[in-house]
Amino acid sequence: MATEQNIDRSQFLIPNEVPIVPLECKKAFQELTSEEKKYAHYLARASWSGGLICLFQTSPESPVIYLLLQKLFKTEPVGALKEKAVKAGLTENEFQAFLTYAAAFFSNLGNYKSFGDTKFIPDLPKDKLLSLLKASAAYASDPSYLDELISRCGDAILTLSKKTQQLGLGDDGISTYFSGNCTMADAELAKRFMLEKKIDAYNTRLFKSKGADGKFEYEVRLASAQTGAADGDNNLKLGSYDFEGVKVNVTRGDYGPLMKMVSDNLLKAKEYGANEHEVKMLQLYASSFTTGLLQDHMDGSRSWIKDKGPIVEHYIGFIETYRDPFGMRGEWEGFVSIVNKQMSAKFGQLVENAERFLPLLPWPKDYEKDVFLKPDFTSLEVLSYASSGIPAGINIPNYDDIRQSEGFKNVSLGNVLSAHTKDQKITFLKEADKELYSNLKGPSFEVQVGLHELLGHGSGKLFIQDEKQNFNFDIENVKHAETGEKIKSWYLSSDTYDSKFPVIGSSYEECRAECVGLYLCLSRDILKIFGHEGSAAEDIFYINWLNMVRAGLLALEFYTPETRTWRQAHMQARYVILRVLLEAGKGLVTIERDTGEDGRPDATVLLDRQKIETGGKEAIEKFLRKLQVFKSTGDYDSARAMYDGYSAVNDDTAEQFLSLRQVVLSRKLPRRMFVQVNTTTDAEGEIVLQEYEATAAGIVQSFVERFPGTEYEQIVKELWEKDRKHFY
Repeated sequence: MATEQNIDRSQFLIPNEVPIVPLECKKAFQELTSEEKKYAHYLARASWSGGLICLFQTSPESPVIYLLLQKLFKTEPVGALKEKAVKAGLTENEFQAFLTYAAAFFSNLGNYKSFGDTKFIPDLPKDKLLSLLKASAAYASDPSYLDELISRCGDAILTLSKKTQQLGLGDDGISTYFSGNCTMADAELAKRFMLEKKIDAYNTRLFKSKGADGKFEYEVRLASAQTGAADGDNNLKLGSYDFEGVKVNVTRGDYGPLMKMVSDNLLKAKEYGANEHEVKMLQLYASSFTTGLLQDHMDGSRSWIKDKGPIVEHYIGFIETYRDPFGMRGEWEGFVSIVNKQMSAKFGQLVENAERFLPLLPWPKDYEKDVFLKPDFTSLEVLSYASSGIPAGINIPNYDDIRQSEGFKNVSLGNVLSAHTKDQKITFLKEADKELYSNLKGPSFEVQVGLHELLGHGSGKLFIQDEKQNFNFDIENVKHAETGEKIKSWYLSSDTYDSKFPVIGSSYEECRAECVGLYLCLSRDILKIFGHEGSAAEDIFYINWLNMVRAGLLALEFYTPETRTWRQAHMQARYVILRVLLEAGKGLVTIERDTGEDGRPDATVLLDRQKIETGGKEAIEKFLRKLQVFKSTGDYDSARAMYDGYSAVNDDTAEQFLSLRQVVLSRKLPRRMFVQVNTTTDAEGEIVLQEYEATAAGIVQSFVERFPGTEYEQIVKELWEKDRKHFY
């Protein structure tokens, strides 16, 4: 077992050469009216006010590191701090390493990578870090405050003990969705309690502590601006319960002051809503964030779905469950964006033809929704994205009952997809593939994102028995599509997909959506919608499949052998797909070990393009059908056994994946970071856009100006003080 003394620290560093790209949206913003700009501005303020919640959802020390960095960079410009650091004995590279660390921290809203969930540390020794901090104007102006912050997070910034290397639960890692003494068994107990009481977990955290009688008890804490008991019967289920021999308290007020700032800004944005749907959804969101009642957020999402084709698109709340080790609690996410009408027209055509394409999917009609609810599907230019990371596409809301029976929206984030870095190196492909890959990765990924979001996440039926014991499928005549037998498992009214499929749920669903994209991108009619025909269409689906199998190899970076866990849902899914295609055999996919031009071990992924539409399609078809059948029937045990089998990383296969992982790690490239704009109000009350240079210093400056004054720092400090007893 690796100790902190002999681990490879380079795997936990952000190199100074990390690509940094601007999230460009100036042209789209300038085309907005004054009212639309104000609407977008207050939505952005709401999103970023809540964005600081991610600090409290990442690690115990993240809020304190945030306070330290903000104090440091608000007190003096980067250039002035650099001069003092060099005089204090740091080299320019060492100062840049610290600046890169700060930029990465702000970009991830914490000290763990949003994509991969591993910790990152500054690439300089502790004595140099302390020299820099104590040479700063911030230290000179308030040494006692800086000393306090350093004492509380200085060691945590640099430590790489086994438990702190990655996010996880119990001995497997760090998670602040749970108090530090919680285990998987505690998460299971909380799940059973919340299912019985019909409390959704999205906006909750779980804390375990000793009560006055010396026995352990639990607190299920809802995020809300309000604290204390609820006024009247508002279905919050607040109070104390005896459950399975232990006491469980349901409280509210988590992140209280930040939730209030979110709600206040949403109500300001409401004044500029373009229609009744926007006004109603913002009122309901604000109500949910004020009281903690998730039902209001669900109802706000219903209004959001009805807001078709808005110029300014927006969604906010506790959304994706990727970073909860148990897979039920949502990370804060708020985005504001502007519709790209030209690209949205292509997605609109895909939506219009969706009912024609859904029958192509490899499962019986009974396993598909009774009615396909045509969603809004738009390409967006992101103005603000407040969360630990920025995806390329989204299918929301994540509430099963709404998605199944009322509808959803798909968005493709155009300026994220188009943001490229110059001269980016391409690894693990043969030379003959690299140029085509470089030219077509963008347009092929655009197709994959469209199919993944609309017909991946948007397809498939869940078999449900409601509170009146009625089924939404013909239990007597619908047969299990794999065994041919009578259906024996399904969802009860109290179940959700996340509660039914804990731990693997996020990755399993991403795998299903990725497979849908691979399977349907072979349709020439679909490719024609995106402007690809003839041999050009064949190049597109070849690169799409090649990108997927290469990603499956790159995924090994996100596997932790010591705990046998995956740290990134999408990458686990892509590894699983690689394993499925390798299993198909007949030379469809092969991985060759070789030596690179630098003399170090290397590998090359080979995909036989002539076999994609035969053996490749057949393999994905069989696997995709199983994924859907197990999901539809709520058959977690079968799904887990199959998925865990393909997820295994060992040297028992011909590819020897565990040893191959070392090759991947030795050649890994840093993931790009984005610098985002800010919006501010000028002297006339109009909203103006502030852009920043695409550098680490630019990212730092954007965060300094995003949270002006000291109000936010005071709130973060108070919230950290309130929580610290649960983690230290």
